[in-house]
Amino acid sequence: MASSYPMTSAEQKAGRGELEGWIEQLMECQKLTEAQVKVLCDKAKEILVNESNVREVRSPVTVCGDIHGQMYDLLELFRIGGQPPDTNYLFMGDYVDRGYYSVEVISLLVALKVRYPDRVTILRGNHETRMTSQVYGFYDEVMCKYGNPNVWKMFTEVFDYLPVTGLVDGKVFCLHGGLSPSIDSLDHIRAIDRIQEAPIEGPMNDLLWSDPEDMMGWRPSPRGAGHLFGADISEAFNHTNNLSFVARAHQPVHDGYQWCHNKQVVTTFSAPNYMYRLGNSAAILQIDEAMHSTFIRFDAAPRKPNEGRPHSFPDHMYF
Repeated sequence: MASSYPMTSAEQKAGRGELEGWIEQLMECQKLTEAQVKVLCDKAKEILVNESNVREVRSPVTVCGDIHGQMYDLLELFRIGGQPPDTNYLFMGDYVDRGYYSVEVISLLVALKVRYPDRVTILRGNHETRMTSQVYGFYDEVMCKYGNPNVWKMFTEVFDYLPVTGLVDGKVFCLHGGLSPSIDSLDHIRAIDRIQEAPIEGPMNDLLWSDPEDMMGWRPSPRGAGHLFGADISEAFNHTNNLSFVARAHQPVHDGYQWCHNKQVVTTFSAPNYMYRLGNSAAILQIDEAMHSTFIRFDAAPRKPNEGRPHSFPDHMYF
């Protein structure tokens, strides 16, 4: 995947072209070595520590929802949406757990972020935490593929540095989960100390876990984390912050995207046939320079002959 884009100073420490070799390898669904992951994660933290909690992103950009370790579907997404860096991408979290290739997915997205830091944005999802990824598959996959938890520890440290929200041209607010009763303005988000394991409650937790609902006001979430928020909450938040709409992920939707709250909020989900059995389409949201929004739907990539659950993966990863 050779490119004429200039190398950053962080990249040069690893040797010119090494990152592109890693990206090519990962595009073939071949994992990096533990030593390569260590270098990659150290470089990623150098970049991410300087990004705001509200990551400013310029259009045109393609906004993507959950991936959940579905590597061949991520490659299908790039085939349909365009290869980075020719297409700018903003990913809204949940790269790991559930699918067979969390290691390869997070390695590829972090490598792309390091190679093209101004063209790739990766936000934190509720699965980018130690607690969740230890239960739903990422930890077990790392143990299966590397024989020790070191790669899991390296990536979970990177998770602590990921921005929690993005803002496209000051108008489209992007995040994984939803709104919080503790947050009225984007400045409140900018003031959060994000570089930590995600708290089990509070505003940062809400940004990763909350869901819109057909109602008014706030309610506790049946997930046990975050809140449900109604159309009046979305409308007030968008008005206060001069936003066109909120783009979020976090919930599988049958057609890949779904508007709610009188088009104040849209859910985009980018893992087709989620968990290899739900049968849903996936979608990506393209926002052009004029801030026009277009959704592109796609179905799951053809399964590879060797694609399947290794026998040593625990059953609970897939339920």
